[in-house]
Amino acid sequence: MDFYKREETSTVRVIMGWVVDVTVVLAFAWFCLHSFGVQIVIAGQSMTPLLNSEDVVLMNKLVYDFRKPERLDVVVFEREDKKANVKRVIGLPGEVVQIQGGYVYIDGERLEADGLDHVSLAGLAENPVELAEDEYFLLGDNRDSSEDSRFVNVGNVKEGQILGKVWFRIHPFMNIGPVFSH
Repeated sequence: MDFYKREETSTVRVIMGWVVDVTVVLAFAWFCLHSFGVQIVIAGQSMTPLLNSEDVVLMNKLVYDFRKPERLDVVVFEREDKKANVKRVIGLPGEVVQIQGGYVYIDGERLEADGLDHVSLAGLAENPVELAEDEYFLLGDNRDSSEDSRFVNVGNVKEGQILGKVWFRIHPFMNIGPVFSH
């Protein structure tokens, strides 16, 4: 009789151990997906050549809990109309951004970034745009086809509007891989 009781206890322990292990693995997987696997579908050509319309990317929601967005980060932000957009950080809080002669200037110095320097339409940045301590100036990589901080319907983006950083493309399969900032 004592033998059967020990065997039942051992079986219950094994099952309970397995249930705890599976629960921990599922919780960790959920955390990773929720934090690093938020899927964003790119709409339009404003980020070409880096990202094309209908590309599917993953957003890291946690990165900006530990640090501030940096210049040239590709970020997802929520517009006033609640739509999520993807653009590149150009101007940081406290800086002055201006576009003159097709070039972006930060605090009076020309921004040097491969393939990202020419801007044909200055928009609001034709005059100096002073960013508050919680504002960012965002531009699309395809400057001729981008609705971004140069225009009043987007304007300066508040830190609280930035949802996360684009870090990985998952579709189309031929272009799968990390999304790098310049």
